Amino acid sequence: MFTLLQQEKNARRGCLTTARGAIETPVFMNVATQAAIKGGLSALDLAEIGCQVALCNTYHLHLRPGEDIVKAQGGLHGFMRWPHPILTDSGGFQVYSLAKRRKIGEEGVVFASHIDGRKVVMRPEDSIRIQLALGADIIMAFDECTANPSTLEYARLSAERTARWLRRCKETWEDHGKGPLLFGISQGSPFEHLRVEHMRQIAELDLPGYAVGGLAVGEPAETMYHILDTVTPHMPQNKPRYLMGVGTPGNIIESVARGIDFFDCVMPARNARHGHLQTWQGRINLRNEKYKADGLPIDGQCPCPVCQRFSRAYIRHLLAAGELLALRLCVLHNLFFYNQLMAKIRQAIEQNRFAAFRAQYAERLDRRI
Repeated sequence: MFTLLQQEKNARRGCLTTARGAIETPVFMNVATQAAIKGGLSALDLAEIGCQVALCNTYHLHLRPGEDIVKAQGGLHGFMRWPHPILTDSGGFQVYSLAKRRKIGEEGVVFASHIDGRKVVMRPEDSIRIQLALGADIIMAFDECTANPSTLEYARLSAERTARWLRRCKETWEDHGKGPLLFGISQGSPFEHLRVEHMRQIAELDLPGYAVGGLAVGEPAETMYHILDTVTPHMPQNKPRYLMGVGTPGNIIESVARGIDFFDCVMPARNARHGHLQTWQGRINLRNEKYKADGLPIDGQCPCPVCQRFSRAYIRHLLAAGELLALRLCVLHNLFFYNQLMAKIRQAIEQNRFAAFRAQYAERLDRRI
């Protein structure tokens, strides 16, 4: 059940109730693709960085170790020792990211495994059953994330097929008792009329939540914002809204301003592993020579355990030395920052000052310093 608690123009402050607790929105979901966060973080760290929801990948966990093994270990919650909400994506993004290793048909997608090359068949029904076996609290419908650019004709055919797949996902979900919350996914590439038509069509299915997919795949940020301006008025007001795979702090702030509630992105962890760290003044590259003897924390305004204990000079040394501890500390900081950002956004909406928060931080946080 989703409760809309407060709204400042289009920015929404809400709460989604799941089987394993409430999720305060807007929220950033920390990406634990294979039941762990790249950079050496486990579920033991997630609570320390303020994580509310862990996101795991259906396709990857199906290949290794397999959903039957995970289910036998108590599902993902028991397997990774995380007692709070988990969202599993459907494998639909792999339809996009593994374009050279897959074949799409009406029944589903045939992949060549990136691990050993074996044939993997994923139909909408398969994706839902795998996610149910993994034991997630929120599951995503199987869709096709179309490439950008894409022709109007292909985008239309793809969106129509995604809508048919969604009905099959819903039937499978209903056959298994509607345990977790099923989110449908809006597609349509950058074509406004396709986006609106598809969103209206899937909204009629009255699912627990809806996502906007197929963005942040190479289009300019302004195009993404325009699509959100176009689509969100047609998304149910009383359901959570999820923008998949986004993004920078500025992207998130701008998307909250357009009515989005849920976010995920590999960017903060990926950037961290390369020494690109987020601060309240912008993003720094800790590998730069100027930080070699810098005794300050990554961000003096940040209360994360890394900033409270270690200096830029020390972490830069670890990066230069190739120490694995560097990756762990950098990822811990960046994910803490993202979760703190969401907490500040929620507070700003509650206090009816989100517009001022947006004006202060939307551009600043994305600049390189």
